[in-house]
Amino acid sequence: MTYVSNFIIPAVLFLVVAHGLLAKVKIYESFLKGASDGLKITVEIMPTLIGLMVGVGILRASGFFALLEQALAPVAALFGFPAQILTLLAVKLFSSSAATGLVLDVFATYGPDSYPGLITSIVMSCTETVFYTMSVYFLAAKVTKTRYTLAGALLSTVAGTMMGIFLARLA
Repeated sequence: MTYVSNFIIPAVLFLVVAHGLLAKVKIYESFLKGASDGLKITVEIMPTLIGLMVGVGILRASGFFALLEQALAPVAALFGFPAQILTLLAVKLFSSSAATGLVLDVFATYGPDSYPGLITSIVMSCTETVFYTMSVYFLAAKVTKTRYTLAGALLSTVAGTMMGIFLARLA
């Protein structure tokens, strides 16, 4: 399996170039146009990214997440859910990199093979940075009517979290 995984990305690149050659597409010019468009989008979404990262940093440094954790601990205990993970979930909705810092805190405190560590690992892979993703991609695509996107994304986060709890209990 290790050998297969080493060849997947080069194989995909080769297939893309081969398809472009067969379709008689100017491959290099298309690449440059895509790279240029990507840089423009990066510049457009940079203020949103900075705002989200600063907001999460302020909330974390102010102790808001610790207060949230203490307030929700009794509710979390009813479901057999470590309260520390609630803070992680709240942060993950806005920033995956900030959530990764909390993951490291959970791993350092409880260990990666502990019940909180298992839930953390599963939840981090089963949930999405909802507000980050919506703000960045909707801004880039100039979407103004989000309709049911937020409700669906939050529902999928709840489903991923519930499945994370279930799978961690099986382990």
